[in-house]
Amino acid sequence: MHDTGTPDPETPAELCDWARTYASTVDVAVDLDRVDWDVSKRAKRRAGACRYHPDEETCTIVLTWQAYRAFGWRQFTDTIRHELVHAWEFQQFGESGHGERFREKATELDAPRHCKTFSEPRYLLRCAASDCDWRAARHRASKPVKRPADGYRCGACQSPYEVEHVDSGETWRTAAGYREARAALGDDW
Repeated sequence: MHDTGTPDPETPAELCDWARTYASTVDVAVDLDRVDWDVSKRAKRRAGACRYHPDEETCTIVLTWQAYRAFGWRQFTDTIRHELVHAWEFQQFGESGHGERFREKATELDAPRHCKTFSEPRYLLRCAASDCDWRAARHRASKPVKRPADGYRCGACQSPYEVEHVDSGETWRTAAGYREARAALGDDW
């Protein structure tokens, strides 16, 4: 069990301080002197990120303020441990992902392989095949959202998919459908 105390950071700077302190209690071979900490107030779907700077052989762990506020400190320590696994991989191997090596170290640290989402998606991609239940959440109007018929396919069976604007229920399968839905919703987009 990790010692999380009962901190309640009220500012991004305090969150970085508490995260740095917490990281020093996690039993992982990470040189914390080569890890910088930052907070994002813009991120919408990722609770954290670990950026590697190979020229300096340092990492920056970026924590998402909205995720911390949604989860609270105790649950947010999962995100910190997850990002420490990335830092460990970068420092040991010069690369990081979510593969078998990551999975093993994450299990050892009781860290999730993927961090929980903290916000509702704006769009939902859903397979059009009646026998496939593939779905993917999207938070931004990316190309697969705006232009689903332009070579993008279901992640499970490669069938076409439709996109749903979650708040309104409007759906489309083409770029023209996207433009029509957006125009129809106006300010509600």
